[in-house]
Amino acid sequence: MHYLIYFDESNKLDQFNADYSYYGAYGGTDASMAKVVKQVRNIFKQCNSFSELHFREYTKDNLVKKYFQTLHTVINENVQINILTVNNKDALYAAQRIGLTTTELRNLFYIKIPERLFYGMTRDLSSQESGMVRVKIKVDQNDEYDKLFLETKIIEQMNAHSAYRNKNYRVVNVLSQNSVKSIPLQIVDTFMGIVIFLLEQNYLESSNTAKIKSDLIYRFLIEGNNLINFQRQIKLYKWTGHEELTSINISDYVSPFMAYKAAYDSQEIIRIQKIMVENPVMSLKELRLKVGYPNTMKNTLIGYKDQIEGRGRNYSIL
Repeated sequence: MHYLIYFDESNKLDQFNADYSYYGAYGGTDASMAKVVKQVRNIFKQCNSFSELHFREYTKDNLVKKYFQTLHTVINENVQINILTVNNKDALYAAQRIGLTTTELRNLFYIKIPERLFYGMTRDLSSQESGMVRVKIKVDQNDEYDKLFLETKIIEQMNAHSAYRNKNYRVVNVLSQNSVKSIPLQIVDTFMGIVIFLLEQNYLESSNTAKIKSDLIYRFLIEGNNLINFQRQIKLYKWTGHEELTSINISDYVSPFMAYKAAYDSQEIIRIQKIMVENPVMSLKELRLKVGYPNTMKNTLIGYKDQIEGRGRNYSIL
């Protein structure tokens, strides 16, 4: 059996522009990954959009169907996503205590953090497969990884863990890959972006971009068993300066978002429904202008309209 892991990061530790840095790993068997990639490619084809998935760049809802169907497909497959948060101030303080520069700290974290994330995904493989499991790791292309010899060091660390703990996996390679050519790397970027959005409560912002992102996340989570699967398959951890990572209950961040969005949507639906009742023959464009939505939120309005008219919030994107 082959097991594939894809790694990405957000908010670099030494950029001093964020309170937290984030590291994500997305793993599954080669068969499950191949199935997901095939399905997502079909979604891209059906939506006639082959641009790279990036949650940070999701600022218009014209691609809501593409993102929604991709998220819905992935979360309903047998995959696992681990995300680690690091408080940058705590990390820098720990480095200063032992005389490390910020660059030295980041170089050490580049080795230790991926290794801890990957081990969390591979340690239970022995219970799933009796024979040897060959692990292949793909990291988003980054010149800094090459300078640190990240590939060689991770192979050494992971295989040392496996041998010491009598596990049955072996890391056979660690490769850099351009995310443009890798749907799994785009997937981990998107899910990590969603988790960061929830952790940092960006949905409380009044910007159109925050509303557009919130609409995508909410519509994704209310569909079928997505909310349950999201909370079960995404494992969230934080580094606290101790040997063991601290597990975080992701529902502590999902629940406030769902409550906030349900209340916000209720107010919007009442407002939009009143305008629709008063203007029964109004076109979609006229309704959008009357409601005060920019064209970048047209599909958000369509979702509300479908819900008001009894078709369901996600009717137009299923």
